[in-house]
Amino acid sequence: MSAAPEPGLEHQEPYRWPVPPEGGWTADDLDRIPGLPPHTELIDGSLVFMSPQRKFHTRAMWLLESALLAHVPADLDVDREMTIRLDTSNRPEPDLLVYRADADTGPDQTWYAPEDVVLAVEVVSPDSLERDRGVKPRKYAEAGVKHFWRVEQGDDDLPVVYVYELDPATRAYTPTGIHHQKMNLSVPFPIDVDLSEIYRRGRR
Repeated sequence: MSAAPEPGLEHQEPYRWPVPPEGGWTADDLDRIPGLPPHTELIDGSLVFMSPQRKFHTRAMWLLESALLAHVPADLDVDREMTIRLDTSNRPEPDLLVYRADADTGPDQTWYAPEDVVLAVEVVSPDSLERDRGVKPRKYAEAGVKHFWRVEQGDDDLPVVYVYELDPATRAYTPTGIHHQKMNLSVPFPIDVDLSEIYRRGRR
């Protein structure tokens, strides 16, 4: 059985996907390619597009962003969905990042250097599982990002936060804790989060 096109769509020009140059796209190309979907990443010279996010993803970002902003010291700041220029072929976009405040260059800024990023946070979605568990943390560690959190949906639908710290000798992450219900950390700065608040937004 075939489906008829939606009214008005049959006359629209099809979207022309950008054709990569020989050797793949570069970090600078990400700011120059017209018409890219929001939150497009560059991984090993290839464009990676984001799928529509689930409510868990949105609320987990809200919860952790609120907690980070409430605890971050004055010399650091927090952004969401900004890319990190790891090298010429990689500009991943963590869901949240904490960076040195003096690395802020103004409202037109589109990326941070890895040496300015203190913490990268990835909230895992079904389509990003492999990247968020393997590819991206490995690249963050190799670039020297000192702290990494991976956030997954637990069996009770609450966030489970896997916390990692960079081992400078191996340039790899060492797990330092798995947090359910509550998260209390002393690095990269003291922070206390009630993970069970994800759907309540602080309401009682």
